[in-house]
Amino acid sequence: MRSILQSRGLRFILAANVVSMLGSGMNASAVAWHILRMTHSEIALGTFAVLQTLPAILLLPFSGVIIDREDRRRLVMMLDLVRGVIILAVAILAFANKVKVWELYVMNMLVSAGFWMFWPTISALIQELAPEDEFVHANTFLMAGVQGGWLVAGAVVGFVYNKIGLGGVLLIDVSSYLVSFFCYLAVRKGRHVVPRPTELHHDIVAAEGAFAKFFREMREGWDYLRGRREIVLLGTSWALFLSAMMTGVVVTPALSEDVFKTGAVGYGWLNGGWAVGAFLSALYAPKLIEKFGTRRAIAISLGVLAICMTSVSKMPFLALAVLFYMLMGSGRGVTGIAFGSSLMEEIPKHYMGRVQNTFYAAGTFLQVLQSYLVGAVAEKNLTAGFAVIGLVYTLGFASAAWPVRVTAPAQVESAD
Repeated sequence: MRSILQSRGLRFILAANVVSMLGSGMNASAVAWHILRMTHSEIALGTFAVLQTLPAILLLPFSGVIIDREDRRRLVMMLDLVRGVIILAVAILAFANKVKVWELYVMNMLVSAGFWMFWPTISALIQELAPEDEFVHANTFLMAGVQGGWLVAGAVVGFVYNKIGLGGVLLIDVSSYLVSFFCYLAVRKGRHVVPRPTELHHDIVAAEGAFAKFFREMREGWDYLRGRREIVLLGTSWALFLSAMMTGVVVTPALSEDVFKTGAVGYGWLNGGWAVGAFLSALYAPKLIEKFGTRRAIAISLGVLAICMTSVSKMPFLALAVLFYMLMGSGRGVTGIAFGSSLMEEIPKHYMGRVQNTFYAAGTFLQVLQSYLVGAVAEKNLTAGFAVIGLVYTLGFASAAWPVRVTAPAQVESAD
């Protein structure tokens, strides 16, 4: 663990993510709340959740090649810069009281496209920089930093929104991207690309056109997963988890507004509870993973998420619902740490971007289907909307708990 903190590059990455997630968490919560206030419709929130994933579905199958081919630090810096400019434009409209719902939809479509490329890139960069025997601790620090930012965001967003409005919240997010950009600038100098083994004869590679090379590299990622049932099942759990987690934005604002009648403040408490649980999970996740292994740790976490998500809308008062959100945040933290560590340990560095993006693409596609379903169901019965999300977590639990013979690392490498 000490070697993680002694690495200058990893320290800057962790700091960047604390600040960046503070802004992003406030942005996501404030925009969802603003849309609900403007439309009074859970279906509008479902549309919001769907539209922010559409660009990701189109980009993720292709962006994995870029992550494995380019300098991952510079790629993250570019993503931060572009997203900051887009959010600044909408913040100006919000300050002028001219922002419309469709403009918020477009902003989140573009920003989320960067988000879904950002996270696989960060994981690949950390795998590249961290010692191989410290992957669990590296992911733990990353999750603690990310959820530390979300913790602060969740705790204050409901209160801050009432004071400075949507424009002020978006301006905070722009500032966080600026700080993140300079943190990544300080990670290291020069261009660094992960070396890749030569898999074809040199004369064949030299004769390939740019498109042929690109699609060959895409196929290499898919070919890598063939016969690796344990990785596919684990990735399936992750895709189901992602789709369920991201669909939570459809029902959480309505839980505060319609059930507990607490408005933006109650929404802030629910988000804060989730973030507290996710942040605290960093304290015990390594021990849990060490005791049960990554697959069982993920199964346990998804089981907790399924039970709590199905039950939370029936809580008699807000404080108990916040406690359930804290438990769900804890499940989110353990799942993220265990999954990221498992991929880093099992997947060669030069395949990391493509393999991760396969599962991220599946998760975003499922989210599109799930968001409209949950929005339509929650419009008529909020408890049933929560139950649909709980069912998806249950399917993720089944995939993680499914018995499978794990391929030994030596077999994995020799298969390549």
